[in-house]
Amino acid sequence: MTLWIDADACPRPVRDIVVRAARRRQIELVLVANSPQALPPGPGIRQVTVSSGADVADQYIIDHSVPGDLVITADIPLAAGLVERKVTAINPRGEVYNKANVGERLAVRNLMDELRGAGLAGRSGPAPYNDKDKQAFANSLDRLLANL
Repeated sequence: MTLWIDADACPRPVRDIVVRAARRRQIELVLVANSPQALPPGPGIRQVTVSSGADVADQYIIDHSVPGDLVITADIPLAAGLVERKVTAINPRGEVYNKANVGERLAVRNLMDELRGAGLAGRSGPAPYNDKDKQAFANSLDRLLANL
């Protein structure tokens, strides 16, 4: 099993929780990003810096993850690709992506993108990451690691 983090937009508290969990369970952790990430040194943790460009990090994760791995991402198209390949994916708020919810989330994301492009929707992003989100993520990660 390998833990993967789509690291470009990953909240720091999530990254810290995953680093601790990977070390505690001695699981390989790979952070994939377009720019170098500040990481505490240690065995079993590595960083892959991909070239700049849309979805380059996402494609790297899709190409290198396998069923049995766990990917942390807030990117809905990436999550959809992972679910299709039977790779477990979770977002930084602790929600596990699956066939039942990822299609709906992708459709809503695409609709909102079209509405924003047409000037019919605001440009607001997700709600600020808070302690409740952090706790939900930590709990969900522990459950997934126990089951995988």
